[in-house]
Amino acid sequence: MNNKIITIISHEYITRIKSKGFIIGTLLGPLFIILLIVIPGLVAYLSADSTSKKIAIVDKTNFGIGQKLVSLDTSKYYLSDKSEDELRRQVLAGESDGFVVVDENVINTGEALVFTSGGGGIGFITSLENNLGDIVKQKQLKDAGATDDILKLIDKPFKIKNLKVTERGEQKDYTEVYAAIGYFLGFVIYFLMFAYGSLVSRGVIEEKANRIIEVIASSAKPFEIMMGKVIGIGLVGLTQVAVWIILGFAAITIAGTIFSGSISPEQIVELQNQTAMPQSSGSMLNIAGLEIPSISPWLIIGFVYYFLIGYFIYATLFAAIGSAVDQEQDAAQLQTPVTLPIIIPILLVFNVISNPDSTLAVILSLIPFFTPILMTVRIAATQVPLWQILASIVLTIGTFFLCLKIAARIYRVGILMYGKKPTFRDLFKWMRIAK
Repeated sequence: MNNKIITIISHEYITRIKSKGFIIGTLLGPLFIILLIVIPGLVAYLSADSTSKKIAIVDKTNFGIGQKLVSLDTSKYYLSDKSEDELRRQVLAGESDGFVVVDENVINTGEALVFTSGGGGIGFITSLENNLGDIVKQKQLKDAGATDDILKLIDKPFKIKNLKVTERGEQKDYTEVYAAIGYFLGFVIYFLMFAYGSLVSRGVIEEKANRIIEVIASSAKPFEIMMGKVIGIGLVGLTQVAVWIILGFAAITIAGTIFSGSISPEQIVELQNQTAMPQSSGSMLNIAGLEIPSISPWLIIGFVYYFLIGYFIYATLFAAIGSAVDQEQDAAQLQTPVTLPIIIPILLVFNVISNPDSTLAVILSLIPFFTPILMTVRIAATQVPLWQILASIVLTIGTFFLCLKIAARIYRVGILMYGKKPTFRDLFKWMRIAK
């Protein structure tokens, strides 16, 4: 690496880490990412459990089914002794959201009709179906001769506790926790590649629009300018990730200290007895008697590598797109083929997490443009064979050099082109004529 590239790297790095945007983003970035992950799930949970509808239950049986249904959720159901015609009139007049008639036919057929004014979504109907269905099913079983003990056994949930066999013995298998960690890390890589890739493109466009690039081009080659900018901004991203990791460990330590003082030793022992499982030392962290799975250093190394290689692949392409246009608005259309391969893996993450060892997951994680996100997810969620990791490294490095060659040719011509909004045809032309 020559001195000109190092100079550009230093300028990009020092300028950006001193900016207010970097400081604010570094401190608030983890909170923003967590909110992006938590809020959709929280909204889905709240929307599933909340409703503004309330329907009447007309119980024509002698088994107290209506009362049992109302006792499950008084915010949704209430008993009524009105006739069906009166209830229909109230629904038509908007005085009632609907009603259900529970009679002998419901017990015999296992089906019920709900009368509403329409709308309200499927969540409410599904909730009613589950609530009433459970009560009716219990009545049907009791009529078939099932005792209370049998009913309790039927209602008792069945649980599976995973044990992982290791050379040190059996221990808890934190599959779900590691899957969540994998999703989180994959989302972080997605966010950082998008953010810093776009930052490279924006920086090139601004320098080109202000004619600064012409001054820089008089002292350094276009390839040196592009590499200096890409590496410099990449180091800014790596610095931000390092700060986040340090803050994460600090937060865990502080939380453990606070939590350990909030419960008594007796509660800790009771909790350990309730969750007693075979385990081996070194497989987890123990904070205040609670088991927190430890993160393998190989996962951290893999995360750093795949973030960097993903960033360099996309940043070079973003730099090429930025060099081809004069304004940010003109870059939107040209960036579509670059942004789509970043978005698609996020849409496939849940498929990979649900079965990280499947053929589909392996193939998707070996596609170089998908590898940074999906391979990180797989490494967290399962034990990825070494040959797949090595293959992904070879493929991503090869893809980076190919993208670098293509981007360098476009960049060499694009930074000195003004006044015309380029098309994809123009980009292919620049790739051919550039040496």
